Amino acid sequence: MKLNMAEEEDYMSDSFINVQQDIRPGLPMLRQIREARRKEEKQQEANLKNRQKSLKEEEQERRDIGLKNALGCENKGFALLQKMGYKSGQALGKSGGGIVEPIPLNVKTGKSGIGHEALLKRKAEEKLENYRRKIHVKTQAEEKAAEQFRLRLKHKQDEVKLEGDLRRSQRACQQLDAQKNIQVPREAWYWLGLEEETEEEEEEEKEHDEDEYKSEDLSVLEKLQILTGYLREEHLYCIWCGTAYEDKEDLSSNCPGPTSADHD
Repeated sequence: MKLNMAEEEDYMSDSFINVQQDIRPGLPMLRQIREARRKEEKQQEANLKNRQKSLKEEEQERRDIGLKNALGCENKGFALLQKMGYKSGQALGKSGGGIVEPIPLNVKTGKSGIGHEALLKRKAEEKLENYRRKIHVKTQAEEKAAEQFRLRLKHKQDEVKLEGDLRRSQRACQQLDAQKNIQVPREAWYWLGLEEETEEEEEEEKEHDEDEYKSEDLSVLEKLQILTGYLREEHLYCIWCGTAYEDKEDLSSNCPGPTSADHD
């Protein structure tokens, strides 16, 4: 009796009190979640095994089994064909040009009427066609917008180039007129900066000749054409060649032409 009591562990001893317990936070909750998942999976497996198949599923299974198996001699129709000389795997018809496999079975399981699937298919095709048409229209609009942007950009670049050529022509005209001691230009805008100085004076003048045109009525291209023509006629000078020629024959034979495009 004493020996048994000595062998028993003292519940007040350090070995019993200092036992380390797993007290990590959340651990009991994780164990409960795992156990609940295991029980749920087992329950689902049991439900699948014990579940009674629906009438449609049973019909589908029987139909699949029947279609997989070839007709045997117990089938009356097949027996009649054999009596007439038909053999399994042979094509139908007197000359053997008929079908070999039976007509496939297409079971309609939905509640829609006959022709509903064709209607749905037609609507889907119309929807697809409308979508393609919208994409085509959108693509054309984007291409048109891009082309218009390119045209505007090119027009702006052409305008900047024309304005630069006009300023060069005005500087050349002013220098060449000065070399010939011409104190007043033929038109105020022939010289660079002179047109701005004379604007106030022109506003003060109320009477003017109706046959004379104003510089504001001319475009940059028209001014450039008039001024380059004056330089070629009066000074035998081409701004694109950058050369003053000796005479008209030298100008006509050595200068490509009176426009910028002729010098490209």
